[in-house]
Amino acid sequence: MRHLALTLALLLSPTAALAQYTPSAGQNAPAEAYAPKPTADGKVRFERLKQAPAKDGHGNAAGNQYDLAVDGAFKGQTVLILDQVGNTLVNTRAALAEKGLSTVVYPPGLTPPVRELQSALQKSCELWLISTSQPQLTDDHIRVIKAFFDAGHGVYIWGDNDPLYADANRVASALVPGLGMRGDRYGDLVVGLAERGSAGVAMGHLITTGLEHLYEGVTIATLLLDGQSEPADSLYGAKLEQPGRAWDTAIPAGFTPLLYGSAGNLVSAAYEKDGRRLVIDGGFTRLAVSWDDAGTARFVKNAAAWLVNAERFKEKVAVGAPR
Repeated sequence: MRHLALTLALLLSPTAALAQYTPSAGQNAPAEAYAPKPTADGKVRFERLKQAPAKDGHGNAAGNQYDLAVDGAFKGQTVLILDQVGNTLVNTRAALAEKGLSTVVYPPGLTPPVRELQSALQKSCELWLISTSQPQLTDDHIRVIKAFFDAGHGVYIWGDNDPLYADANRVASALVPGLGMRGDRYGDLVVGLAERGSAGVAMGHLITTGLEHLYEGVTIATLLLDGQSEPADSLYGAKLEQPGRAWDTAIPAGFTPLLYGSAGNLVSAAYEKDGRRLVIDGGFTRLAVSWDDAGTARFVKNAAAWLVNAERFKEKVAVGAPR
């Protein structure tokens, strides 16, 4: 990758092969501390510190060097956000800016015309949709989004408690048949790692890099990955009324759970298949309520970095590269 390289002062995991990624990519709990050392030629070198990483107040590794992506890694790239809700995105936009990602936001009531959306997506590396309770997108909007997704560009679909997932479900099912969300469960807790049989954060995915603890959101929806109208035993393996348990799930091909809430419900998942990437999330309250209590900033930075799909687009998303 031009303009950005890593001198490997650490043994990197296989998932950290991209220059945009840090040495801890794919590790929830980095075992050894390291620090970025910019060089005179603008490259980044990571220096081993021979000690355990410091922890923040929530128990996650402290410091941006333990995010998935290097700060500034995607300078020149743009995230397009269709915000139908209007909760503050100040923190979210600032977090993405740390990774070099600029943001263009269409606020509530200002959904772009189809041609404008198509033009804006041509200048964007990924699309976020934050859904409200009433449909705002036409079928033509959704066809444009599907073409963007099918071309390999990342899509992040955010919904929340019933009924705040109208367009989330319409877009999700158009991109991946059977995908959607339903319901309203109270959370408002910080969950730890999803050890077998427990709620929490998935281990080993690039998006959960540096995360041992994550705030689940306040009132949240439950993901449906298999087209059912209600969460069912075939998906969750047990009834959702059993709080605090994440079930042994029959997850459809292409999906990876990212976050099980304290009620045992699947709140966030990643989808990757045929070079396409998507994240779906039933807890957009995390973007505005109790920000970073805990780990929200890192989660959204990691998700955005993963959705850039640098593994597919390579030099097109190198720092400063034109799209």
